Amino acid sequence: MSFDKIGFIGLGLIGGSIAKTIKRLYPEKKLYATSGHLATVTEAFEDHTIENDTLLSLEEIAACDLIFLCTPVQKNIEYLHALKPLLKEGTILTDVGSVKSDIHDAAKAAGMEHCFIGGHPMTGSEKTGYSNATAYLLENAYYIITPTACSPADKVSEFKSLVQSLGAIPLVLNHTAHDHATATISHLPHIVAASLVNLVQQIDDEQETMKTIAAGGFKDITRIASSSAVMWENICLSNKEQILDILDQFQTQLAGIRGQIASANGQEIFDFFQSAKDYRDSITITTPGAYKKVYELYCDLIDEAGGIATLATILASNNLSIKNIGIIHNREFEDGVLHLEMYDQDSLQKSVELLRKYHYTVYER
Repeated sequence: MSFDKIGFIGLGLIGGSIAKTIKRLYPEKKLYATSGHLATVTEAFEDHTIENDTLLSLEEIAACDLIFLCTPVQKNIEYLHALKPLLKEGTILTDVGSVKSDIHDAAKAAGMEHCFIGGHPMTGSEKTGYSNATAYLLENAYYIITPTACSPADKVSEFKSLVQSLGAIPLVLNHTAHDHATATISHLPHIVAASLVNLVQQIDDEQETMKTIAAGGFKDITRIASSSAVMWENICLSNKEQILDILDQFQTQLAGIRGQIASANGQEIFDFFQSAKDYRDSITITTPGAYKKVYELYCDLIDEAGGIATLATILASNNLSIKNIGIIHNREFEDGVLHLEMYDQDSLQKSVELLRKYHYTVYER
């Protein structure tokens, strides 16, 4: 791989995770980064991810062989222009933004199509910042690559190989097709989640009844509403036309089911939910490596002192480690009051057998 010196402008959750993954797999590579905060650079230097412990100038970053633009999408375009007179021959610029058309248009207008390859790692978290970055965030996640009409074929191939070596699943798309797809399966869900959260906040009573009992479906669908507001402002402004088109289609969908409920048309209501269930059940679970499997069980537990400790001790004494544990306060869509997540299928199966042996009622998904 000819990318021996790799630079990062922005070192948040995504940029930091890419950097950590590269350093984990290619410790000999020299990574350099600059950020809006010196503390971020210092943290990355102290955990041996990057070489520099001070904020670098764009001239210093421009000396790298591969540069990741990892700031909000509008800011990435500003850096694209700023780097143009500084880049050495053969350097490749890429970005990690979830909107591609704006930066592709900017690269074309600036005469930089020959040195730009768009990128979008389809992974992340509602958490932000380098402190939440991990060296495994890219594993089994789609990483969409959007070359320009002038991107060198050998560089595209090399970048694709790098992405694949990081544990991600590279997928090459036209940037317009990318933006239409992500507007539908990524941007719209975030808008819906934020809208639902804002609605509940506005109509909840003084006792915050809705907030108190919120669980199950509400928490599942609104988890992503905790994402960065700055990032989503940039996305909505950058992918405006595609998002507006999908929002119009979504409003038509809502109007349709509203009409069916209003007219008490049981068959059409059933068909609406059955069609959604059938299609959702077919999505991606059969795609090798596309998503990590969650090894979880639910368990009934008597409300008494030491109940959780007793259960945890039973598992620990049999060398079974719990990855995550939680109490289900609203069980409208869940069986069992205690939620346990294990590390692998073998641990899950042994835990189920062991807890049933001790007469716990266990529910598997």
